[in-house]
Amino acid sequence: MATMSLAAASPLTASTPRGLAVPAPRAPFLGLRAFGASATRFAGLAAAPRPSGRGDAAVVRMAKREQELEEIRAMETESLEQEVVDLKGELFLLRLKRSARQEFKSSEFGRMRKRVARLLTVRREREIEQGINKRNSRKLDRKWKLGIVVGPPPSLREKKEED
Repeated sequence: MATMSLAAASPLTASTPRGLAVPAPRAPFLGLRAFGASATRFAGLAAAPRPSGRGDAAVVRMAKREQELEEIRAMETESLEQEVVDLKGELFLLRLKRSARQEFKSSEFGRMRKRVARLLTVRREREIEQGINKRNSRKLDRKWKLGIVVGPPPSLREKKEED
């Protein structure tokens, strides 16, 4: 009974180190033709043009994001930090509304979280410009969080002023 080694049966070359499995190259995806279906049967699918409006919306969103970043970078550090606190308060109120099964816009969660992330990113960019390393940044962040005076978010402040 003859035994065959794995090295002889594998498509790997001798230059490949042991223990690394390199997959054999695959044939390109042929779509429906691989199963014997002719292309004339589905000609309408192949000839349909792609909608051009889809890419335009992405460009508009990207332009808005760039505009928002310019607006954030123009803010002072104190106002930037205050907006982070306000947005986190708004997020808390949204979570309360969700748990109480009140009406709310679920898209606001993502929008606010992204805005907070952008604000904190700009804040970290400013720290990097000042030469503050990551470790010192975390220490400063802890001190900043301890110094935050919790107050009502802007939406509740507006409601109190109306009453």
